[in-house]
Amino acid sequence: MNARQKPAREPPSWLRALGRNGLPDEITVADRPHQLVRTYKHDFFAATGLYSGPGGRVVLKVGRQASFVGIPLAWIGRFLMRREARLFERTEGMPAIPRFLGTWGETGILHEYIEGRPLTKRDEVNDQFFPCLEDVLTKIHALDVAYVDLEKPENILRGEDGRPYLFDFQISWYLPPNRGGHSWAARMILKTLQASDRYHLLKHWRRIRPDQLNETQIAESYRAPFWIAGHRILFRPMTRLRRQILVWLGARQSTTGRSPG
Repeated sequence: MNARQKPAREPPSWLRALGRNGLPDEITVADRPHQLVRTYKHDFFAATGLYSGPGGRVVLKVGRQASFVGIPLAWIGRFLMRREARLFERTEGMPAIPRFLGTWGETGILHEYIEGRPLTKRDEVNDQFFPCLEDVLTKIHALDVAYVDLEKPENILRGEDGRPYLFDFQISWYLPPNRGGHSWAARMILKTLQASDRYHLLKHWRRIRPDQLNETQIAESYRAPFWIAGHRILFRPMTRLRRQILVWLGARQSTTGRSPG
């Protein structure tokens, strides 16, 4: 560590999904014990960690359990867990989606671990990487799902096998038909969010493998839909302020990039 660099402080417990607690040191998966290897991330809404055992490596994501200023918030964790589990089940069998391994406790989900690392703007990828990502997005959209979380390249996992993977459905959109999913308003929202998925895909594609795109696709990758442009104008200053506050509180080390996991 650089002598001038301050050590990271432990974030206040109220900023953590599990409060003063961390992820369990051991869990049981398919009747076999698995040990915690590392905690990837522990923020307000969820804690995510890697576990290893006789059954291989798995990822556990536990939704909010702790109260906030005395207000019980475990219902948020249960809601997010059920919602994300539903999306994993809906996309089951897709090669670019980790295999869903079930729920854990009241607010947790388990899924297959994929060896790899987050995609960056400087990465070199093979010829099939982005066509494969486009194909899985097309299949997700055909299920009336919008992935939503494609804005940053690091939200895409670059597997050791050279393939892309999508693994976080926390903010993805899917509204079942029995809850109004076929209504005019819901279809408009779905169409809007799926168009955003398409824009972000082309943006990353153009930055990393522009040689694979034609002139029309390149032009499309520069045309941010009006709702994305508006979101940037309205919410980027708020995002910077939120990150600065989290740095002051010790929940982040920097105002740039993703929070450490």
